[in-house]
Amino acid sequence: MAFITKEHQEKAVMALADLIAIPSVLDEADAKAGQPFGENCLKALEHTLALCESLGFTTYQDPEGYYGYAEVGEGEELFGILCHLDVVPAVGQSGWESEPFTPIITDEVIIGRGAQDDKGPTVAALYGVKALMDAKVTFKQRVRFIFGTDEENLWRCINRYNEKEEMITAGFAPDSKFPLIFAEKGLLQVYFEGVGSNELSIEAGGSLNVVPDHALYSGDKVEAVATELLKLGYPFEKVDDCITVQGKSVHSKLAPEGINAITRLAEALANTNSFTNSVLDVAGKVIKTDATGESLVGLFQDEVSGVMTLNVAKMEITPTRSRLGLDIRYPVTLEKETLVAALKDAAAKYGLTYHEHDYLAPLYVPIESDLIQTLLSTYRQLTGDMTEPFVNGGATFARAMNNCVAFGAMFGDTPDYVHQANEQWSLASFYQVMEIYGETVYRICCE
Repeated sequence: MAFITKEHQEKAVMALADLIAIPSVLDEADAKAGQPFGENCLKALEHTLALCESLGFTTYQDPEGYYGYAEVGEGEELFGILCHLDVVPAVGQSGWESEPFTPIITDEVIIGRGAQDDKGPTVAALYGVKALMDAKVTFKQRVRFIFGTDEENLWRCINRYNEKEEMITAGFAPDSKFPLIFAEKGLLQVYFEGVGSNELSIEAGGSLNVVPDHALYSGDKVEAVATELLKLGYPFEKVDDCITVQGKSVHSKLAPEGINAITRLAEALANTNSFTNSVLDVAGKVIKTDATGESLVGLFQDEVSGVMTLNVAKMEITPTRSRLGLDIRYPVTLEKETLVAALKDAAAKYGLTYHEHDYLAPLYVPIESDLIQTLLSTYRQLTGDMTEPFVNGGATFARAMNNCVAFGAMFGDTPDYVHQANEQWSLASFYQVMEIYGETVYRICCE
């Protein structure tokens, strides 16, 4: 059934623009009672709940500011749509042609941080359900949008929800690709830490789930480092006594498709033989361009989910400490303990200590389940795309709930701007996704 009108489309675009304009990036320095992730993350939550209330949903905001939800319908069963309102930082990310938090709407696209991840899909799902409400359909079960505000970091929002709130019967997260993700690789984020250095100062990288696209070095070995970069064929810029190594930023789950500026800089620094530092050696002599982790811990892979990926996301070397931040997406059949043992052995080999930062267990929902079959048949009927469900290295809120998978919102041919400069989403795709989500909820939750 066709539920989405032109008015729904127009209002959804404006709602998305308003949401993009809120720079909801984690700010630990701004955290306090009632806003655990900073003022802007709370502002995004409050703004979204106010929007939902104006659309006719009943809403709830966690008094501690971790999460909120909006609900419509009746019944014992609870269908969840798991969304997040926080975004990765844009500060220092090269390549932006406009202000990341000043949305730009053209005839074809909407541009701004969060357009694809995850504000755009969130609004598309929200207005898909709003269209059902306007059509006066009868909901045979409750539909609950759950809004998190710490997905890009430690998932403290959804973990707090799980501690305090009712569990969903089934659901999806609009935070990946169509047709759907029936399995997600395990996520392990760790730090290798060691002693500091008085001869080398490095502060490179940002979010652990982003391949760094630039890394800076400033010191008395600039000429030697420049020479090594030229030998290696790695692009860089040199201004006076500062070198900026250039890379290509992608989501950590796609680490082999990115170009890691940190490891390129580390390789050049290590090749000068001017520094003694174990973190530098691991990044620049061991890992280098390897984005699978094979050089560090051996090859881990399985038939279901493929090869493990590893992203060197941060490198910090100061007089007081050195540390390397790693983001790892490991195969669904691999036991976490096996991987941790290998990482600890590798760290110890270089005189470093292992510290776990974050962990998310793999997700797996059988393809033959009722949930997946309904999602899949709806998508195929509306698009004609018969692509099979697949495994992803990304981590979505779906793995935080039972009987839940990642369902869209990007199509196979959608240009990937997730976590990248000039993040944008085509309006044609945005409108089509609204239709898909509206029809899906209708088939599962309505009479």
